[in-house]
Amino acid sequence: MLDTMTFTKAAGAVCGALLVFLLGKWAAEELYHVDSHGEASYVIEVEGAEEVAEVEEEVDFATVLASADPEAGARVFRKCSACHKLADGENGTGPHLYGVVGRDKGGVDGFNYSDTLASMEGDWTAENLNGFLERPSSYAPGTSMSFAGLRKVEERADLIAYLDSLDN
Repeated sequence: MLDTMTFTKAAGAVCGALLVFLLGKWAAEELYHVDSHGEASYVIEVEGAEEVAEVEEEVDFATVLASADPEAGARVFRKCSACHKLADGENGTGPHLYGVVGRDKGGVDGFNYSDTLASMEGDWTAENLNGFLERPSSYAPGTSMSFAGLRKVEERADLIAYLDSLDN
């Protein structure tokens, strides 16, 4: 027979089971969660554990740049096109990028660079552009460029090859 008391008992049993489950989960996290309570009290030493660490092989940027695809760089440039123009002398929010490879840093006449970029010495070589495009705020702290950067080295190489191909 199903009456109100039966439904109340069933709902109480479900709520009680949920409460026991949540309390058990909380107790287990408090007992076994190492990161929030400092150092582990018992550490098991494993022979050769330090030797297993994988070494990420770093590829020379010149090698990646030699195999770069300017057509793929044109697709990557779409991320830049909101602020930068490719026509010589036509600045947008950022300076024009025509002839940027090999150009002096802060070398576009009439563009108001941030103090950081205006004070940097040297030219925009492929290696300098690679470092800047990876994360502009790390390469030039204080720059007004809000772009987060390109994580993949292949995308940066493709973009630099594309920009270098524009001015022959």
